[in-house]
Amino acid sequence: MTDDHWYEDETGSMVRPYTVTRGRTRPSDRHTIDLMSRVTALRTDEGRPGVDHAGAALLALVRHGPRPVVEFAADADLPLTVVRVLLGDLAEAGLVRIDAPRRPEPGGPTADPELLREIVERLRAL
Repeated sequence: MTDDHWYEDETGSMVRPYTVTRGRTRPSDRHTIDLMSRVTALRTDEGRPGVDHAGAALLALVRHGPRPVVEFAADADLPLTVVRVLLGDLAEAGLVRIDAPRRPEPGGPTADPELLREIVERLRAL
């Protein structure tokens, strides 16, 4: 088993989510962390002062480049709730920046309805 995953293929999760977050179910009120919030590492060195194993593993993913929260949850193979709490901790420690998702500008480009129909059709075909 590597540090990349927190589970055994045969048995499932080795660590309960509430253990990873020390019982917390949401980040501090100072951080609004949306599914599409963009997370960027502020420090690129490999040091991890005061960060536990779960936070360090998530920080290593963030250091690969900025992405939305939901992608980090998928890559970390952790529940989104856990990732939001851990990212909030990393933001509190000054290790990451969490930016609100970009909203389309009024009058700006919108999604192509034909493309959306094609996506729906292909999803149904699965």
